[in-house]
Amino acid sequence: MAELFGRATPDEARFIGRVASRETRIGLREGLLEEAIATAFEVPPDDVRRAHLLTGEIGEAALLARDGRLTEAALYVGRPIRFMLASPVADSAEVMRRVGDEAWIEDKYDGIRAQLHVEREGRVRLFSRDRNDVTRSFPEIAEAAAALVPEAPLVIDGELVPWRAGAVLDFASLQTRLGRVRPSKELLAEVPVVLVAFDLLHHAGRDLLEVPLRERRAILDGLNVPERTTERMLLSHLATARSPAQVDRHFDDARERRNEGLMVKDPSSVYQPGRRGLGWLKLKKALATLDCVVVGVEWGHGRRRGVLSDYTFAVRATDEPDAPLLTIGKAYTGLTDAEIAAMTEHFTATTLRDFGRYRTVVPEVVVEIAFDRIMRSARHKSGFAMRFPRIARIRDDKAPHEIDTLSTVEALFGDQSSGRILLATGASGETERIAATGEAKG
Repeated sequence: MAELFGRATPDEARFIGRVASRETRIGLREGLLEEAIATAFEVPPDDVRRAHLLTGEIGEAALLARDGRLTEAALYVGRPIRFMLASPVADSAEVMRRVGDEAWIEDKYDGIRAQLHVEREGRVRLFSRDRNDVTRSFPEIAEAAAALVPEAPLVIDGELVPWRAGAVLDFASLQTRLGRVRPSKELLAEVPVVLVAFDLLHHAGRDLLEVPLRERRAILDGLNVPERTTERMLLSHLATARSPAQVDRHFDDARERRNEGLMVKDPSSVYQPGRRGLGWLKLKKALATLDCVVVGVEWGHGRRRGVLSDYTFAVRATDEPDAPLLTIGKAYTGLTDAEIAAMTEHFTATTLRDFGRYRTVVPEVVVEIAFDRIMRSARHKSGFAMRFPRIARIRDDKAPHEIDTLSTVEALFGDQSSGRILLATGASGETERIAATGEAKG
C-alpha cells in the first residue's frame, strides 16, 4: 500500500484510501469495480460479476480474473455472501403482472435477516445482513443448528424472529438482543429467538444459487429442520396465489398477524446475491401516517450532497397550541429532487441554529410521515420512534398547531399486538400451529 500511495497523485491516493476502507460515499459502486476489473484483465463483465457474487469478495474476483480462473469461483461455506433482495410493488395486480400465473407467498417477517453456515467439520456460523459474524449473539441458534451437521456443508437464508413460550414477540423486544456480543442467561431466557428458514443456497457440496427456487425449497423441506432443531429453527409457511384477489387475501391475513406484509416469489427464480430483481417482490403498506413538523435538517450524502435532505420531525406533547414539540423520527426518502431543492432554500432561510452538518429550523413545515411500526425509544424526546419512516407528502394545507399529538402516538402503539399463536384446522382436519409470522409446523 505504501508503494501504491507513493505512485499516486493526491486525488488518486484519496480515492484509493476510500476504496480500500470500503468508504464508498464517493459515488463509486461495486458494479463499476466489476466493469473495471473486466476491462483491466480483458474478461467478460458477466464472468467477473458471477465470481463476485459467489465469492462475496471483489478482491478475490479481481485475482481470479487476473489469473484466468474465473470459472473456478465458488461459494465458500463459512464466508457470507450478499443477500438476495426484493423489489417493492404497489399492489396485488402488479404482483401477478410481475410473477405470472403462479406466485409463492410468505409473510414478510418482522425480524432481522440472517445467513446460517454449517461447515462439514461441524462449525456453525451466523451472519447478519451486513455480513458481520453474529454467532455469539445468538447462541441458541448455533446450538440448534449443530444438529444439521450430518447434512453439511449447508448455507441457509432466513430471518431471526423473537419467540417465547409459543408466541412471536414484538420487534422491539428483539432490539434488546441486537449489539449484545455475549447476551446474559437472563436476556436469553427473556427474549429467545428462532431462525425462520426460507431458502437453501448450498447443500452437501453443491451450490444451489442457480437452481430454481422450487428445487431449492424441496431440498430444504427434506432436511426436516424443525424436528432436528427441536423447533429452534422453523420453515417459512408457503402459500400459492394465482390471482390478485388471492394475493389480497394473503396480505390481509399477514397484517392480521401483525406482520409487515408479504414476500412474493417466482418459484422458477434463481438466487441473485445482492440483487434487487423481479424474482422476489415485497408488498407492504404503511401501518399508519402521522402529521409532524420539521424541527431539524441535515445535509445529505452522495447524490444529495449540497442539499438539506434529511429531516428530523416532531409531534406535539398535547393539544394545546403552545405545547412543546417532541421529536419522534428522521426521514430522508419520499420527496422529489425538486421538492428537496425548494425545501433547501426554505430551511436555509429559516435556520435557527447552524451546527455545521445539522441545523435547527423554524417549526413550520408540516410533513405527513408513513411508517411500518411504532417502537419505544430513548433516542427521541417523545419516547417513541418510527420504523422505516418516509415522507408521504408535504402538508401545505396544515399549520404546525394541527399536527398529531403524543396521545395519538401512544394510541397507535397500544393498538400494535405482539402477535399470538393462531390455531387453524386444515382440510385434513389436523390442527396446525401457525405463528404470527406465517411459519407453519404440523
